[in-house]
Amino acid sequence: MALPVPPPVSPMLAKPAGTLPEGDGWLYEPKWDGFRCIVFRDGDSVELGSRNERPFTRYFPELVAPLLAQLPDRCVVDGELAVPAPNGTGLDFDALQQRIHPAASRVNRLAGETPAVFVAFDLLALGDRSLMDTPLAERRALLDESLAGAHDPLYVCPSTTDRAVAADWFTRFEGAGLDGIVAKPLAGHYTPGERSLVKVKHERTADCVVAGYRVHKDGNGIGSFLLGLYRGHGDERRLHHVGVATGFTAKARAALLAEVQPLTVGAEVDHPWRDWLDAVAHADTRMPGGFSRWNVKKDLSWTPVRADRVCEVSFSQLQGNRFRHSSHFLRWRPDRSPDSCTYDQLEVATPLDFAHLFA
Repeated sequence: MALPVPPPVSPMLAKPAGTLPEGDGWLYEPKWDGFRCIVFRDGDSVELGSRNERPFTRYFPELVAPLLAQLPDRCVVDGELAVPAPNGTGLDFDALQQRIHPAASRVNRLAGETPAVFVAFDLLALGDRSLMDTPLAERRALLDESLAGAHDPLYVCPSTTDRAVAADWFTRFEGAGLDGIVAKPLAGHYTPGERSLVKVKHERTADCVVAGYRVHKDGNGIGSFLLGLYRGHGDERRLHHVGVATGFTAKARAALLAEVQPLTVGAEVDHPWRDWLDAVAHADTRMPGGFSRWNVKKDLSWTPVRADRVCEVSFSQLQGNRFRHSSHFLRWRPDRSPDSCTYDQLEVATPLDFAHLFA
């Protein structure tokens, strides 16, 4: 491709903050819960690049023709890939993850069953002109002008300079699967790979049962706790695997391992997840013993512990029955009984139709 900004490009990133920045000079956008993607278009050629500067194009063949039809002849556009939920309520990140598959037959089938959309929010090049050193205010104006006629599956990300509007989006758009707000300096240039932006994400806490652990990748101490929440009544009551807790210091990893080691004695006998201890038998599932579909060499073996301890964790978002991202261990809760750790404690956002984001 003979573009003024050739592939690959490492996208500009954001650093976390507790609140939205105040004052003039900021552009606020919803934070999309998808795959970051930079699209390169040069005449009849389109290439989709991932955040890790790897090609995405083969996994999303359904986007090639619409992008050729709607993008300027020569351009580089930064944005996000997402899959709208089939019922119209928000985004389906699980379905998006399934799109990354080595088999072409499966890729083509899923392209029809769970088609992706591309949400554009920055313009890095247009024609023969690189916009990398152009202020965001001008880049955004050119993006809006260039994609004025965009339609499904190509969208232009909503944006505002009004902090109050952004604060409303922060709450209201969560129901569509968005996990916060990104604030961008209007005078800023595009800085690949640098955390020049600000992101504010949802943060909540939950009390969870600790039902197992994985050893840290360096072989020393706890790498993550496997967490559970109860759902159902009577014979239907089950401890569901809700996610993992991470974020331990090296010192804490060793101390936590010593603390939970006694809980491993006899744990597998009546463990609520004893049927999942065989990683091979569950290689194609999302159970604790399953293999990583992103890295088949990654060791996801785990050690069960008696489900007697409760910890408090912070998390950003619940998707289906699981935490969307890894949660962070905050503290033990000796005052809570494992049986009291249910899904009922979790706040669930009001569902919002995907199309409403662009109304």
